Amino acid sequence: MISLSTALSGMSAANERLRASAHNVANLQTEGFKRETVELTSLAGGGVGAKSRTEENPGVSETTEMVEQKSATYAFVANLRVLQTQVRAEGALLDIQA
Repeated sequence: MISLSTALSGMSAANERLRASAHNVANLQTEGFKRETVELTSLAGGGVGAKSRTEENPGVSETTEMVEQKSATYAFVANLRVLQTQVRAEGALLDIQA
């Protein structure tokens, strides 16, 4: 069950990264806008925590946001694959035991 919660927390963190980056892109033309970032931390029981924060200096780079969105998307998909694999493995285990 730890792998399920780890994968779910990873998906949630990736989703938060995508949300923050989309917010930044939506405000590219807003004068004085300060970029929002997401800090990731390891959780004691496994998984990852995500906390949003605002940069001190104003400005948003389209290139930085494009890279962030791609990276977050890959992280989401990787965690989704872990979740799918775990669910399939548990299903096979239940079939064997039945």
